[in-house]
Amino acid sequence: MRKYKNHLALSFASFISSRISFRSNRTYSKLIVRIAIVGIMLGLGVMILSIAVIRGFKQEIRQKVRGFSGDIVVQKYDNNYSYQNSPIALDKDFEKRVMSNPLFTHIMPTATKPGIIKTRDEIEGVVLKGVTRDYDWSFFKTSLVAGKVIDFSDTTDSRKQIMISSYTASRLKLKVGDKFLMYFVQEPLRKRPFHIVGIFDVGVEDIDKTFVIGDLSLITRLNNWDNNQIGEYDIRVANFDQLGAANDYLSDKMPLKLKSYMVSDMYPSIFEWLKLLDVNAQVMLILMLIVAVINMISALLIIILERTSMIGIFKAMGARNWTIQKIFLYNATYLIGIGLILGNIFGLGISWFQSQTHFFKLDEESYYMKFVPILVKWSDMVLLNIGTMVICVLVLIVPSMLVATISPVKAIRFK
Repeated sequence: MRKYKNHLALSFASFISSRISFRSNRTYSKLIVRIAIVGIMLGLGVMILSIAVIRGFKQEIRQKVRGFSGDIVVQKYDNNYSYQNSPIALDKDFEKRVMSNPLFTHIMPTATKPGIIKTRDEIEGVVLKGVTRDYDWSFFKTSLVAGKVIDFSDTTDSRKQIMISSYTASRLKLKVGDKFLMYFVQEPLRKRPFHIVGIFDVGVEDIDKTFVIGDLSLITRLNNWDNNQIGEYDIRVANFDQLGAANDYLSDKMPLKLKSYMVSDMYPSIFEWLKLLDVNAQVMLILMLIVAVINMISALLIIILERTSMIGIFKAMGARNWTIQKIFLYNATYLIGIGLILGNIFGLGISWFQSQTHFFKLDEESYYMKFVPILVKWSDMVLLNIGTMVICVLVLIVPSMLVATISPVKAIRFK
């Protein structure tokens, strides 16, 4: 019998709430309902866009920096902080230990050496990054704006091939196929001829202004190293979120004469900026939730006050305060649900539009990319919807208690 009464009260509250939500003839109530729905829609839509943009920024910028430098760089353990590497020996056993762990996807021998590009009218200081035929070119192939990557099929010709950034090409007025001399400041001074096979655009100023890509064997010869000597190892991990664990593993497994740097240590300003983006996203979410909650509280209070006479009649008929409260809580839940549906359409619609058209542009020098990036994760969408619904409904329990203060006699007389 008790269960039947509870079910009846539940059905009664649900029925009445649906009537006052969608079948009311009161123009004022309809206006309040629409304002509440639009408020929820805009709040959730902005939250979806904020999270999608922040995730897009973080993924794109990480991919740019990781694609060029790798996730972890292993170098000789010394006090050399210049672009002129101290040599280390190729260690096949170390490479096998690294690749045997599923944390890692690539380990690539590289080296760097400063140089000066000389053309007819211009000079430019750069750093030559030497790579081998086993280098993972997947990132550079997506960053190419002209030409191709270095071809190692002819070892003699590969030493003369070079890839430069679009920034350097623009400053020196160079294009694919052009030739130039690069001078390496050492004793004695050395110069080498190069011809451009590819032009890339990483989109990160620190990289595009600094580096060009060539053959590692050329740096080996210039530095008078043995054939089994390199400057460093570039290592890539399978999951960037496990970068710390991967670095700890390397610290335990690599020889004592080597040290490792994570990409976040090599480009601290970029990764600190990405952390600030997380803070901005949190502030945005809190503000939007506050706006949505205040909007719903205002709407609920106005609807309750407008229905004062109805509340008095129900109380006179024996309805309990909690039953009447549930009428308005169900009413608010309906409104929040519709607002969430429209908010998802609004937020995801703009996200899809931007991802397809890149309509909203950015200043690449300031933001490292030419357009606003978007990355939608469905787990974020589920959490945002559930979190908004739960927080709004819980907060609305307090203003719904206004029902208990309404006297049946005075309410019935209320006009």
